[in-house]
Formats: sequence, structure tokens, C-alpha cells
Amino acid sequence: MTKAAPTKPLLIMMYGFPGCGKSYFAQQLSDNLHIAHIQGDRIRGELFSEPKYDKQENKIVTQLMNYMAEEFLSAGVSVVYDENISRRSTRMLLRDMARRRHAISLTIWPQIDADSCFDRLFKRDRRRSEDKYSRKYDEETFSKYLSTMQNPINEDFIVISGKHTFDSQKSAVFKRLTELGLITQLSSQLNVVKPGLVNLVPHGRVDMARRNIHIR
Repeated sequence: MTKAAPTKPLLIMMYGFPGCGKSYFAQQLSDNLHIAHIQGDRIRGELFSEPKYDKQENKIVTQLMNYMAEEFLSAGVSVVYDENISRRSTRMLLRDMARRRHAISLTIWPQIDADSCFDRLFKRDRRRSEDKYSRKYDEETFSKYLSTMQNPINEDFIVISGKHTFDSQKSAVFKRLTELGLITQLSSQLNVVKPGLVNLVPHGRVDMARRNIHIR
């Protein structure tokens, strides 16, 4: 399958309710575009056998994701950033990082009603790659997350339907990227190796009992 090749490094950030299809879209996008998928849930699952989603753990995951994203962009590799970017301040920091690395940043927002998202969360099949490391939600944690969300305002973003098929979503996103002059079809890029998440924890999981963990 011919993949689209970005004409310059892209930082694509995924925004939306839990269960709206962010990780599924990001994974499918990485199968159709020369882009590295950095998935926060997977990194957390690889590092922590029983994730707590507390402040210290969140900081470790975020710092590692940001480090990986900046390294990829520095090497000219586009990134889809698949993690909690519900706050405008978080997205601003990521856009600043993209500018430092001469990359274009763009937010993709799969929109779907909250009730449908919550229903999807209960039907997740952890045998599927996009759901294997996903967080479990109850009504309280789901509502709490939604209360922290700050929708994009005066930001570059693309809205897609969270209920449409990926082919329909891809058409909308690729149309916008083409209009911006950010992608072209290059069959010669078929054999380019896309970086993946490998050997992040070669000697086992993080021991949270230790306090001398620093990721800079």
C-alpha cells in the first residue's frame, strides 16, 4: 500500500473524549502516512504493571512522550501524539516544541457524543492493539475527565466524526493536509522503516518505590 509522505515534519495531536476513537485513528493513520505513533497508554502499560494515573506517574509518561516526540521531529520524522492533551496549556507547549524543531503542528478532534463514548469504553476488547493498554473508566472518572477538557479555540485543528469509518476520516484529514501542501503521494517511500516503540524498558518496569527517577 502506497503511503503518503509529509513534505515537512508534522506533529499531529489527538484531542477528544475518552472512547471517541483517538487511538484507533492514530494507529490507522500511521499505517497510511509515514508518521510515528507515540501512544501514551502503551508507554504507561509498558512501564507500570498496575498504572495508578497519579501525578508522579503522569509526569514520567508525559516527559518520556515529549522526549520521544522531540527526538523524532529533530530527525525529520513526523509524529502523531496520542495522549491526554485536554488542556490548552499542554497543547501550547507541544506547539512550541514543534516550532523549535521546524515542524507543523495540527490537532485532530474526533467528535462524538459523550454517551456513545462511555458505552464504547465498556465494550473495549483488550485483545485489540488499540485497546490493549487503554484506561478503564467508571462514571466518576469519565465525568471528571470531561470536566477538565478545554476545547481548541484559535488553534489549527481538524474536526472529524468519531462515528465515521476510518476511510471517511482519512479522506477529510488528507484533503486538509493536501490543501496545506503538507503531504504528497510517493511510492518510493514504501520501504522506509517507520520508528516504533522498542526497548523502552530493557531491564523491567519502573519501581515506584524509588524516588530518584528523573527524565529530563
